[in-house]
Amino acid sequence: MDEASTSTNRLLDAPDWLLAAGQQSKFLLAAIDPNTCVVQHANEAFLQRLGFSLENAENLHLCDLLDDFSAADQEQLYRRHLLRLILRDIYHLDVGEWRFLEEPSVATLKSPPCPQPSHLEFWLRSDRLQVERIDANIDEFAGIDLLDWLSHEIVSERKWEEKIAWDNYRVSGYLLWEGIDITSQEQIQRLVSWLIEQDSVFSPQAFMELGEQLRSLFHADHHLLLRIQRQQVQVSMGSANTGYQTQTCSLESLTESQFIRAANANRIWNVPSLGCVGTSELEHQLVEAGTQSLLLIPLVVEDEQHETALESSLIGIVAVGSDRPNEFDQLDANHANALIPALKAALRQASNTQFSNIHPAVEWRFRQEAERRSLGLPSERIVFENVYPMYGLSDIRGSARERNRAIQADLLAQFDLALAIVDAVIQYRPVAFLEQLRLDLTAYQERLTRGVNVEDEVSAIDYLRKHLELYFDFFRQCGDAAIQTIEDYEGACDNEQGCIYNARDRYDATIATINAALRQNWDQWQDRMQEILPHYCDTEVADGIDHILYVGESINSQFSLFHLHSLRYEQLRSLCEAARVCLKLREDKGIPFEMCHLVLVQDTTVDIFHDEQTERLFDVQGTRDTRYEIVKKRIDKGLDSKEKTRITQPGMLTVVYSTNEEWQEYHQYLRYLVRERYVGSKIDSGTIESLQGITGLRFARVRILPEAVDGGQ
Repeated sequence: MDEASTSTNRLLDAPDWLLAAGQQSKFLLAAIDPNTCVVQHANEAFLQRLGFSLENAENLHLCDLLDDFSAADQEQLYRRHLLRLILRDIYHLDVGEWRFLEEPSVATLKSPPCPQPSHLEFWLRSDRLQVERIDANIDEFAGIDLLDWLSHEIVSERKWEEKIAWDNYRVSGYLLWEGIDITSQEQIQRLVSWLIEQDSVFSPQAFMELGEQLRSLFHADHHLLLRIQRQQVQVSMGSANTGYQTQTCSLESLTESQFIRAANANRIWNVPSLGCVGTSELEHQLVEAGTQSLLLIPLVVEDEQHETALESSLIGIVAVGSDRPNEFDQLDANHANALIPALKAALRQASNTQFSNIHPAVEWRFRQEAERRSLGLPSERIVFENVYPMYGLSDIRGSARERNRAIQADLLAQFDLALAIVDAVIQYRPVAFLEQLRLDLTAYQERLTRGVNVEDEVSAIDYLRKHLELYFDFFRQCGDAAIQTIEDYEGACDNEQGCIYNARDRYDATIATINAALRQNWDQWQDRMQEILPHYCDTEVADGIDHILYVGESINSQFSLFHLHSLRYEQLRSLCEAARVCLKLREDKGIPFEMCHLVLVQDTTVDIFHDEQTERLFDVQGTRDTRYEIVKKRIDKGLDSKEKTRITQPGMLTVVYSTNEEWQEYHQYLRYLVRERYVGSKIDSGTIESLQGITGLRFARVRILPEAVDGGQ
């Protein structure tokens, strides 16, 4: 018999007590040498589960077989058993059963035949070990009442370990190692813990990590997560090969699908052959991707007192798919049932984060609503009633005109290069068609010289592509001059825009510089204003910056008229400072643009609400409040009814109001600004021409002074 066969027989040639445990047992059994931790004997289940072959069955060390179970862990566990044996065999004390020795350990199996992580729960049995002293004269507990010491110190292992001379003991016999595969249970436990800790399972990274764990537990190839929001379904799909994908479909499109059947049944739903029963577009996509069987986990919020519509009670569906038919069985269904509470909690937590990027002043209300939905309660509209609107803007005067000039300069430069190409080709090969093409290009360029329209930025480039650039391949055959002019043209257009963009690039950079300075200034003032009283603020940056503030008791319960008046005055001061920022840019960087600044006053409150169907965070509620919105959108173009000039003027602050009470309040603020040397004392005033049927608006205008305020801000 060869050496390998002898080794394997040794492992299987176990003592009677090991054979009595049953070679057919599902338990993994092994006899371990206590001094070396080398496996001496093992049952068939042990050998098969760990994947031993004839060639590697020799010198199997316990710590080499189990991950997460180091030599130090092994030593600590072994000494616990040895301590009990010393008390039994050396001091002849009956210490009974030590319950902490019965507590199993968990480790990950190192097994080449099993690429997926698997976990074992195991115990050590030391009853068949015997201990004797090597030097009988060494007694660590001489003069100590061990029974009394045990009653006080049994839980303090370190005190025992520090006292015992471990090298003075000889151990004989076998340690019995007993293990059982708990891979599924451990995967479920770890997955449940992971789900509870997640802020949102819908982020790509978290979704793929979830999928990795689900696919391992269910031996699946794909995973899906359907999130139900009213009549819309967000579908997230993933696999090890395709990565993360997402799409949206209507709940109605899934009406006859296996997903809705599972939701209606409110139980784990096994689909052995998807190709035979799938009817929805989503199911057809899965079949085309190779999915043949599905296991569906519907997550339904049950209400025992009321019948709830499916779109309200169904918060999501988790699914795993396999490329093989009939892949899932009752054991998979049991595992899926164990995950349902944690999956529901994860989706509820995700709903808490669906209101992202919410302004801190109103975040509390969105959190309330998220908490309601996480409990399965019907959604409520988020409304803030009786809040005061405060609109202001710093507008770049003439920005549209300057951009048109930049567009014109770029287009004329490109047409110059285009005409140079045609001229070079005509010199090489005079053709009547080219002469006519040149006349067309010249006429188009002359029109651009007179001025550009909004559509010219796109249409002029499209004209060149359709009437000139499509001939470049032929033109390159018309001599060196033609080739050079084409290279000049293409080189000038070699950028992201695919056209000459020099003047517009300078314009964009200038606007970006102004906007960055304005935004920085406004953010600094907003920090101060929030300290007066938290309020909602929405800011938009385009050709300048505009903002809308909402302040009131429904947003912050500490609200008072003092806070309102303080914030209104700070708003005016912030616009004055914005003007000074722009003046400094003109002086330091030679930026040519001038700025106009405006505040729109309304002393009556509005109601605002969050509409989840729009991108805006808040809309005004009811026709009573739309007047302010209409005026806000058009007021910067308002005209003085007498002078027919714009009410906003460069370097000036314009206040728009309706009532005498509003003017009296803001006249007081203007006096304060004069005192702080923010503005001049001269006030221009007048009425504003009707804006879309809205009349009665008036304005007051003051010049903003460039001098710095003494004492800072």
